[in-house]
Order: sequence, then structure tokens, then C-alpha cells
Amino acid sequence: MASVALGLGSNIGDRVARCRQALCELAGHEAIRIVRHSSWYETRPVGHAGQPDFVNGAALVETSLAPVRMLETLKDVEARMGRSVTWQKGPREIDLDLLLYDDLVLGQPGLDLPHPAMAKRAFVLVPLTEIHPDRVHPVLGRTVSDLLDDLQPVDHLVRYLAAP
Repeated sequence: MASVALGLGSNIGDRVARCRQALCELAGHEAIRIVRHSSWYETRPVGHAGQPDFVNGAALVETSLAPVRMLETLKDVEARMGRSVTWQKGPREIDLDLLLYDDLVLGQPGLDLPHPAMAKRAFVLVPLTEIHPDRVHPVLGRTVSDLLDDLQPVDHLVRYLAAP
């Protein structure tokens, strides 16, 4: 079983309910086991400020799916939950990102591991640090909590919203 870190987000409708539903969808997959997930955090959008705030969280899962198949499964869940195509970094019913897959470093069309922007995003690092602070970024060789320290202060970027 591979150890996988996921990012979850939504900024349309009942954002927390959508993120929770995504976790339930993933938990129902025969090859995926949710190990734990973070609290939910309300965050400002990145890129296009003229849209609603997001709710973001992170989850650690174990899976027997290969990385490409895991990504396909995430996209299938997004589609079943009604994710519509807007514009890049635009509003989303649900957004599921494959952040880390074991210590795999992979670059291929449509899939880069680790996620190329995760080390610069407080909305990823805050929830991931909550559930796995010692997880090491396989390219940077630093823990997610160390990467989060580099972004401090993040009070203005992320605030606690609700328990898991």
C-alpha cells in the first residue's frame, strides 16, 4: 500500500459538506483507505480574488492504486460531484489534488509528483502539517512543517473554520 497525501478544496455551495462528501466517496473505493484527515480551513482564493473563499483540508490515505490510476480516481470523484470547468484557478465545487505519493518523484503529462506548487501554498501546508508534520517533501528534503515555517506568518491567509 502506498501512503498518499491529498488536498481537498471547495468554494461553491456548502463547502465543508462537499469536502466531507469527497472523503466519503474516496472511503467507498475498494483500493483506498482514509488514514486521517485535517480540520477544515477557510482560505482566500489564489489567482482570482473575485470569487468566494475556499474551504481546504488535507487527507492521508493508503492505496493500492498506481499514481496515474489514483489521479484518475480523484478526477472521477470530482466529476461525480459535479465539478464544472470554469477557468484556471476559478470557482470549484470540489478540487482534489494528489500532493504526495510515497516518496515518488514523477514528471509526466498531467501528473507531477510531488505537487509542484504545494511548498508555496499555505492552504495546503497548514492542514497537511496538522495531520503529518514530519512528512518529508521528496524533492526539497524538508518536512511539511519546515516548509510551512518558511511561509510564516500565515494568520492572514488561513483561519480555522471547523473540526473534522
